[in-house]
Amino acid sequence: MTQAPALTRAPTRADEAWRYAPATALAAVWPVAVEAIHLADGEAGALEIVAEGGAAMARLITLTLGAGAKFHLNLLLTGHSYGRIELRVALAEGAEFTCGAVLLAGAGQVLELVTEVTHQGPNATSRQVVRNVAGAQGAVTYLGKVCVPRGADGTDAEQSVRAMLLDASAQANARPELEIYADDVQCAHGCAVGALDAGALFYLAQRGLPPAQARALMLQAFVAEALVGAADAGRLQALVAARLGDML
Repeated sequence: MTQAPALTRAPTRADEAWRYAPATALAAVWPVAVEAIHLADGEAGALEIVAEGGAAMARLITLTLGAGAKFHLNLLLTGHSYGRIELRVALAEGAEFTCGAVLLAGAGQVLELVTEVTHQGPNATSRQVVRNVAGAQGAVTYLGKVCVPRGADGTDAEQSVRAMLLDASAQANARPELEIYADDVQCAHGCAVGALDAGALFYLAQRGLPPAQARALMLQAFVAEALVGAADAGRLQALVAARLGDML
């Protein structure tokens, strides 16, 4: 991973990609350096990002995949007063990009994942699975765009975004977006925001599980899909379980 020059213009909440960011946090994270990753034709790579500090942070990662290249990304974002990860991905012909992301926002925390995936060549594939959980006065945001320009026929792209709110004061923002100019493509997105199912919690309580343990198990199952394919899935699952325990 190499470092490119920092971005030069500070954002405001008038910028669509920063509209949910707290104004007081922007000065603390700016400027944001660009972290660039490039995979050559046919190359394969993977990355796990665990961001669980306390101070405000922001990262911008650009990922360029050559023809037939494959890249798998897992990320866990939690614990920051304000945390943001932005991904800009460019896929050449036949490239494959998969991303599983989990955002866990505790009391008063604001966490954001912003993605833009561009299928620059034909027959490329992208899969994004995002699972977010927000506690009391916490906020989680996913802003994701898939761009399919002319000539990128055969594109196969999917966004699956779900958020769970643990308190009436919690907040979830989501905007999965498709921008398609090519023919013969398969593109889909889905988004849902909700709370833990009361019926399922009652079922588990009837079988002797304490309420906190029942909620923790349901939340771990909720985020599990986003951890599929991680090289160190056991470690990520343990981190998720510990963090959810703190939030409940």
